[in-house]
Amino acid sequence: MSQQKRAAAGKATTEPGLVRRVLRRPAGAISASWLVLLTLATLGASLIAAHGPLDQDLGHVLAGPSTDHLLGTDNLGRDLLSRLLFGGRSTLLAVGEALSVYLLIGVTLGLASGFLGGFVDWLTTRTADLLFALPGIIIVLVVLSVFPGNLHAAMITFGILGSPGLIRVLRSQTLSVREELYVAAAKVAGLTSAQILRRHILPRMTSMVIVQAALFAAIVVIIQAGLGFLGLGAQPPHPSWGGLVADASQAIDRAPWMLVPAGVPLVITVMALGLLGDAIRDAATQRWSFSTMAGHAAARSARANTEPSTGEDASPPDPGALLSVRNLSIEIAGTPVVQGVSFDVQPGETLGVVGESGCGKSVTSLGVLGLIPGGGRITGGRVVFDGVDLAGSPAALARVRGSGIAYVSQEPMVALDPTYTVGQQLAEAVRRHHRCSGRAARDRVRELLTMVNIPDPAVVARRYPHQLSGGMAQRVAIALALAGDPQLLIADEPTTALDVTVQAEILALLRKLQAETDMAVLIVTHDWGVVADLCHRSVVMYAGQVVEQADVEAMFTRPFHPYTAGLLAANPHLAGDGEALPTIPGTVPAPRDWPSGCRFAARCALATGACTSEPVALTRPAPGRVTRCIHSQQLLAEGART
Repeated sequence: MSQQKRAAAGKATTEPGLVRRVLRRPAGAISASWLVLLTLATLGASLIAAHGPLDQDLGHVLAGPSTDHLLGTDNLGRDLLSRLLFGGRSTLLAVGEALSVYLLIGVTLGLASGFLGGFVDWLTTRTADLLFALPGIIIVLVVLSVFPGNLHAAMITFGILGSPGLIRVLRSQTLSVREELYVAAAKVAGLTSAQILRRHILPRMTSMVIVQAALFAAIVVIIQAGLGFLGLGAQPPHPSWGGLVADASQAIDRAPWMLVPAGVPLVITVMALGLLGDAIRDAATQRWSFSTMAGHAAARSARANTEPSTGEDASPPDPGALLSVRNLSIEIAGTPVVQGVSFDVQPGETLGVVGESGCGKSVTSLGVLGLIPGGGRITGGRVVFDGVDLAGSPAALARVRGSGIAYVSQEPMVALDPTYTVGQQLAEAVRRHHRCSGRAARDRVRELLTMVNIPDPAVVARRYPHQLSGGMAQRVAIALALAGDPQLLIADEPTTALDVTVQAEILALLRKLQAETDMAVLIVTHDWGVVADLCHRSVVMYAGQVVEQADVEAMFTRPFHPYTAGLLAANPHLAGDGEALPTIPGTVPAPRDWPSGCRFAARCALATGACTSEPVALTRPAPGRVTRCIHSQQLLAEGART
């Protein structure tokens, strides 16, 4: 029953959809409200307006607002509110016609060109270039001269002429998306090109298409009003927004008020479409863009007051530590993913952060640098580097990135720009941090490549990332991290994507560099062999919390948490020939499924009712040891007997 409740709670707290995220933004909510109100008012014009758009009241010509005519009358005594609402119908129809053609051609050809490539791509791009070269407004005027007063033909033509912009945008995005592994998997599964485009690629483009459509709709409103102003749209006496502006301009000396109902709705509608496009773009990128540190103390204190206490470290940051993290808590899309994490990194020390995938190791390391993915933010705690709290000072973060703290990811190609050579990228980082001349930067580049044991550094500096092997690319990424002479290097599983031989070479390189530069290293890994080879101390994380912290030798000899003991027992380096490798049953719970008590209890052989009744606090069962387990004394006694 509890699992069902947790599952229901997880579904209830799923991340809000695009529409909801747009409406949470003031600009998006106001813009969408105006457009919906305008659409409903124009469609229901006959119910709202007390007069017809052609009804004349010659006794009240050019009259101002009154109870009978809420927005006044024009030069023939016609009700301006009625003409505004009925004229809006032609505007909405024009937008609908142009948008339909724009999306039909742009989406279809843009996706086909990017996905199919070859002759289809060549023909589509050449046709789009040709349409780009045509003067759109002049072509529309030519169409209206051939078909006088036919606004439908004009808007369809304008939709065709505007579609190359959408074709180019979608083509460029499709070219990158089609290389994703899930697209290749869909091909292997036997899906047709049409199915892949409809199910796997188009959904990735939805927000982009909506943004482009909103901006194009704003342009259509302006074009339609301009044609009406010139008398090329709806012909008098039929109302149109452009015609209202034209009538107001002719009577501006006698009734300046006419410009307000004629022009203000037009301006507001164009602005609303533009702002709605911006809001959709921002809401769409919110899920995957990197965020900066949260610097709002009020938000942190509110969060701290609402979360239950889990016995986090109450000690102040260590003034002697290079990096001192205290009670770091992080959330992504409103869901906590890291809670109450505390640790120190001393100068010249190597600290290993260990745990299974999904325990919060990488998010914690990115939180130190203020690069939390998915719109995440720090909701509590301190990140003190060299005496400065980075969590409360975005400016300090900018100063220490690269020069104070450097980062190496598990995927080396992520750190390297494919459009520049290795030497250009390293030289850029060197000049950014050292303000040196071009010659000095090139000399430093060769020195950095030599430091990371790259043979023939001058030749490698002229290569592009795609010309490097995985091991060499990782060495270049490490050289890039060293370009600013950092005091702390954060290495997030730097050997995961490499084969065993290259892994050993990279680990030896990190050990050599640390000895030569006295640089501290924070290494994220799930490999106990890496911890034993490099680290002085280790932090074990589980489900967003620190569950144990100790010197490496002490942790290997006598773990004080069942999770640590399980990880050590499952270490493949300790398995003998023909022996079954022990495993920990179950999986790491998702953040939305975290229990209120011990988060490891469901997988723990020592779990009792006391483990799940309330949050488990961090304790210090022995000098230099920290654990989050109420059975630590039992583990201590068992370790003493063995």
